[in-house]
Amino acid sequence: MAFVKSNQKRHSLTVFEYGLISASDKANIVAHVQKISCQAFEYLKKICLSDEVDSAYLKLKVAHGMEVLQMQNYAGVIICPDGTQIEVLPKIAKVDAKTDNAEEARLSLLMMLKTLKRFRHIETEVASIKKQKMPLLEVFIAQFLRSVNLLVKKGIKNDYIREQNNSAFLKGKLLHSHQLKHNFVNRHRFYVEYDAYQADQPANRLIRSALQAVSKWAVVSKNKKLVQELSFAFEAVPFSCDYHSDFSAIKLHRGMQHYDVPLKWARLILEGFSPQSMTGRHDAYSLLFPMEAVFESFVAKYLAKHVPKSAELTSQVQRESLVSYGARQYFRLKPDLYLKSPGETATIMDTKWKLIDQSKSSGSDKFGLSQSDFYQMLGYGYKYLNSEGLLILIYPRTESFNAPLEHYFSYDTEHKLRLKVVPFDVRPNCHERIAFNELGFI
Repeated sequence: MAFVKSNQKRHSLTVFEYGLISASDKANIVAHVQKISCQAFEYLKKICLSDEVDSAYLKLKVAHGMEVLQMQNYAGVIICPDGTQIEVLPKIAKVDAKTDNAEEARLSLLMMLKTLKRFRHIETEVASIKKQKMPLLEVFIAQFLRSVNLLVKKGIKNDYIREQNNSAFLKGKLLHSHQLKHNFVNRHRFYVEYDAYQADQPANRLIRSALQAVSKWAVVSKNKKLVQELSFAFEAVPFSCDYHSDFSAIKLHRGMQHYDVPLKWARLILEGFSPQSMTGRHDAYSLLFPMEAVFESFVAKYLAKHVPKSAELTSQVQRESLVSYGARQYFRLKPDLYLKSPGETATIMDTKWKLIDQSKSSGSDKFGLSQSDFYQMLGYGYKYLNSEGLLILIYPRTESFNAPLEHYFSYDTEHKLRLKVVPFDVRPNCHERIAFNELGFI
């Protein structure tokens, strides 16, 4: 993998979902358009237009009389070959010049990421995140370094490795055939086989390689200092030549539990373990998360802890299809959440990472709701509920949508199949994220 050279000048910026970036001189003058270097813009533009790379997180367009790239509904980090670091945060509030929403959005993202299977090791209560207002990349680096620092304090694991060597000293087992072959004349040397106790093992090689990678990205002085100290502790360990093979070879046996979190971070750093990564051939690195999937996971984890114990909550049910053709089933229907309580009709819930406005209730605005979402819910209600029961659409809570919409949406005159639209609070320090008492299913 090729990384940004440490002597390159870095430019960092924070952009929200659907924010605009441009290399034009008019950027920064125009509201909500941020300026980046020409090299970074051309690189991202090339990625956006490429057929070889999934560029769903970027959209090329013309706005305000200039060529711009618009971020889509992804959040995370992008590092360009020229050293430009772009932090993309979820848009959970109105973004304006007077209000800095970055800190809250960053903490919300970290909290939601924690519910993803591969990111449960992320810590969200670290004081330095709030105090230093570190960008997302530096937060990831700081948490990785903290885990490695704890590992070093508990002890770097050494192991016995079988080695063969033509040594000046007799140790271990003398290999007679090799001795005759190599030392028939040089009788002062000994061709031996022995067990060497050393730190050269896959886990240590991977951690050292990850330390090398973050040393080229870190900007915060505390992180830069700590990565130097930890690199010195692993100085006797060679770098990994094959990440995949080394990860496959790792077995965390008894006495190596303190390696678990550092290795999870190392995998994240070295392999870009996210739905959208562009490590390797593109001479850059990205770690981007589709907010639709992150929000869905967060809601599912929260509801699983708060629904009654007698109820059964299932994620991603795919029991039904929209139509059948002969013996084949076409267009699988997969609601995000299926809630079934004993003796009661099931409830279907679906999450949507979209901002709606409860004040825009006119026929043309329709609160910003999507007709296609309502058709999708109708399909769920018809197939899973036999056209009778409750459907719930869950959107992120914002200032413009902070309570369930007043009325149900009915799909029939008898109000047998009804749909409720409710907000879900993703702020970091929120106690009740969804208004259970107003939903009617608990």
